[in-house]
Amino acid sequence: MELEKINGLRVLEFGDPGDLRTRLIDLVVNGNKRATAGALDWDYEPGESIEAVGEKFAVVGNGHEHVATIQITRVEISRFADVPDEFALAEAEGDLTGDDFRKSHFKFWTDCGYEIDDESKIVMAYFEVLEVL
Repeated sequence: MELEKINGLRVLEFGDPGDLRTRLIDLVVNGNKRATAGALDWDYEPGESIEAVGEKFAVVGNGHEHVATIQITRVEISRFADVPDEFALAEAEGDLTGDDFRKSHFKFWTDCGYEIDDESKIVMAYFEVLEVL
């Protein structure tokens, strides 16, 4: 399966289209959001690799337009129960604690129909913004 690319870069979508995506992209563009999380078991297509340090991504907006380019600076995999405050702070959502991360992301993923528990593997990708379009 060919993964979608824009301008030769893999595509990264923050949240679901609509208000959530608008809010998350605003956090990226304004310098607050410097990390993103993915659930290893369902946020990656078959054959898709997790983010790699140095890899660049095309961030897309609600209209699937290229709005920014980011570069991955650090990647770790953690149990859902062990996502640290450091990551929640870099992700810049909610109250910036691991507990709030778990509460809000549990709700998001279960609302999407996914089963998540303390053992679920979470990919924590840290990034820097290279370009805002």
